Amino acid sequence: MLKRIPSFLKNKYLLASVFFIAWMAFFDSNNIFSQLKLTSELNELYEKKTFYKSKIKKVTATKEELLNDKEALEKFAREKYWMKRDNEDIYIVVE
Repeated sequence: MLKRIPSFLKNKYLLASVFFIAWMAFFDSNNIFSQLKLTSELNELYEKKTFYKSKIKKVTATKEELLNDKEALEKFAREKYWMKRDNEDIYIVVE
């Protein structure tokens, strides 16, 4: 009966290695599937990081412009908050 089994299947080191690889690939908490999922989440987070960094640069530039330029501040207040002077009327046109 034992003579029918190929010799490489009798090798205990090979069997232990195959078992270890199978365990690490499918049953361990850090298996292949969870590693792929974590890698995709990491890539998404890097994309969000670059998006928010660019957004912060834009907001910082706008803030500096508003703090240093009175005309830009007045334009911003009129457009965003519908502020007006005492002798003016505001007409809002909805497209």
